[in-house]
Amino acid sequence: MKTDPVCGMKVDPAKAKHVLEHEGETHFFCNPRCKDKFAANPAKYLAPPAPEEDLDRGPRSGRESGREATQYTCPMHPEVVQLGPGACPKCGMALEPKEVTAEAGPDPELIDMRRRLVVAAVFTVPLFVIAMGGHFVHAFHGSLWTWVQLVLATPVVLWCAAPFFVRGARSIPALSPNMFTLIALGVGVAYVHSLVAALAPGVFPAPPEVYFETAAMVTTLVLAGQVLELRARHHTAEAIRALLALAPKTARRVADDGTESDVELVELREGDRVRVRPGERVPADGDVVEGESAVDESMLTGEPLPVEKAAGASVTGGTMNGDGALLVRVARTGKDSTLAKIVQLVSQAARSRARVQQLVDRVSAYFVPAVVALAIGTFIAWLALGPEPRFAHALVTGIAVLVIACPCALGLATPMSIMVATGAGARAGILVKDADALERLAHVTTLVVDKTGTLTAGKPRVHEVLLAPTTDRARLFTLLLAAEKQSEHPLARAIVAYLTDRAATAADAARVEAVRGKGIVAGPLVFGTAALLADRGVTIPTTTVVQSTSEAGREEALDAAVARLRARGLTVSFAALDGAFAGVVAIGDALKPGAEEALAVLRGRGLRVVMLTGDAKATARAVAREAGFTDAELERDVVAEVLPADKVATVERLEKEGAIVAMAGDGINDAPALARAHVGIAMGDGSDVAIASAPVTLVKGDLRGIARALDLGRATASNIRQNLVLAFGYNVAALPLAASGRIGPMIAAAAMSVSSVSVIANALRLRGRVR
Repeated sequence: MKTDPVCGMKVDPAKAKHVLEHEGETHFFCNPRCKDKFAANPAKYLAPPAPEEDLDRGPRSGRESGREATQYTCPMHPEVVQLGPGACPKCGMALEPKEVTAEAGPDPELIDMRRRLVVAAVFTVPLFVIAMGGHFVHAFHGSLWTWVQLVLATPVVLWCAAPFFVRGARSIPALSPNMFTLIALGVGVAYVHSLVAALAPGVFPAPPEVYFETAAMVTTLVLAGQVLELRARHHTAEAIRALLALAPKTARRVADDGTESDVELVELREGDRVRVRPGERVPADGDVVEGESAVDESMLTGEPLPVEKAAGASVTGGTMNGDGALLVRVARTGKDSTLAKIVQLVSQAARSRARVQQLVDRVSAYFVPAVVALAIGTFIAWLALGPEPRFAHALVTGIAVLVIACPCALGLATPMSIMVATGAGARAGILVKDADALERLAHVTTLVVDKTGTLTAGKPRVHEVLLAPTTDRARLFTLLLAAEKQSEHPLARAIVAYLTDRAATAADAARVEAVRGKGIVAGPLVFGTAALLADRGVTIPTTTVVQSTSEAGREEALDAAVARLRARGLTVSFAALDGAFAGVVAIGDALKPGAEEALAVLRGRGLRVVMLTGDAKATARAVAREAGFTDAELERDVVAEVLPADKVATVERLEKEGAIVAMAGDGINDAPALARAHVGIAMGDGSDVAIASAPVTLVKGDLRGIARALDLGRATASNIRQNLVLAFGYNVAALPLAASGRIGPMIAAAAMSVSSVSVIANALRLRGRVR
């Protein structure tokens, strides 16, 4: 494939119709306009492209920092890429920056379309009332009301619909007629015919009808669809900006002589040493040189528990440092950093999504030329063979063909179904931002679920407490509550919540010694790992019998109990009082209510369920088994210890195997996979980045909502197909009647209205499909 040097489109040399030789080199073009532009100024298009802005260098200075140095692409045709803003040579849509920056600015196209929609609505509502009132109220008849309709419709058509005329006109020389071509044709013909009928009614053989309300209504509906689409694209950009915001603006660089200074993040280089203070975000990927701390890596792994870091451990830019100070040697910055790669994955995946209107555009590529050819042929035939006055009859019949082919029903077929379906989904707790996602939901064959926060609650809680026979339960709980209240560790919060629920009272606060990576010591209490107890001279009698605090009379050997708890993926902490073993506390995540039931329902509908997690394999399998995975599914469909890029790779692997993949997740680390999957489903109780990256959000974060979303998607896809059949069927049946002169423009307009009403009525059936 070759690249058109003017617009950036890919061109197949074997099929290219527009070729030009320049200085011994052959250039291929997608259409004659690009060829003519190149021929007029080859040097302009052969200049080397400006390098892309590096994430680690920031904006460039001088001329390159202007808008012309930024690559722009078409949201409808991602293969179109050029330097600087402009219009797509294929469809006429405004190009948007290929790379999203951290600085959030207003979207000029969204602002413009919203303004046009407001103006169109203001004029269309009274226009529609007058036009429809004419069928029932005699007072609305007469030339005065025709002039009123002309005044109301003119700003809607000439200003509000202007972008559609521009895009439709540009699609013709590019040989790619699309939905905008249809809209421009329908609105233009309806308005021009009505204008002539109002200004010169004598050219018609009979008193003509006007269709100003048709032109205005189609314009208003299409503008509403454009605003919704632009808002969805804006949400995607906001998701990327939220990811970029995870990186701090500055870093504290440590010079060779030990002096420290705050520098902009873009000034960091590989090999620099940076100081990360408690509570700060790590500025760049690197390795710990000195210091110890617990780092919250939930943005990367999705797991709620912080990871202990010491000298030699690697850290990731954007992760949150805990209560210790770290000295880190920078290993990767800018586009090579993990955070930048996550941003890139989200951006690429968002641009890779297909559009819901592609089917209509493909049909339009043949339908529009066919209708125009039929209208011209009809005009010529009636001009040559029709009755006198031949020109008037030919004109009326040709207009009838164009009016009856006006894409009102076709333009409504998809938007009406989407609008009704999104409303029904919202009432059922399913928020849909991307209309195409509804159609893709109907074909999903594989559901990929993140473990933490999606399948499980994402918050550690105490599952079991087992005590030695001689332990004073009240004293242990009192000392443990007093000690853990002084800690912000997630495990400590889980213990405090558990003990508070059981009416435990805290003892006077003792001095707490935190032993990093092992646990705490507070007076007579030692609590943490087995290694910590050993360090403090406490022997753990593995064969002793421990008793459950929640099930009276339940006893088991300590080693068997610890093995059982760890097999469930729980973290086991040991407690000692006054130098003697006192008991164990098991902490871990728990399945969300209804998760097992929801997965069973989805499997019953033929879906394959795959679980991904950044957690250890043993924990992953324990949770999956609790969620109903069989032994065979544990081997095939449970993927543990994965990073964000691994989640994307898993989705891509499943897609290559032929699966239509829906990805359900809640964390920042899920955002790339949510954007890459055929359908991304975010939990409503998850991170803002995940919600913004996914076209579907379950408000309640309940997995049972996925089954409802699939039902909605299937119903919507079926409804859209029915509407398209109604719309195209109407045109196929009505066009021959119009061409033969059996129906005039007035009946054509009435038939067009019946077609539109049938499409609307059919779409409204979706309101009761989801509960």
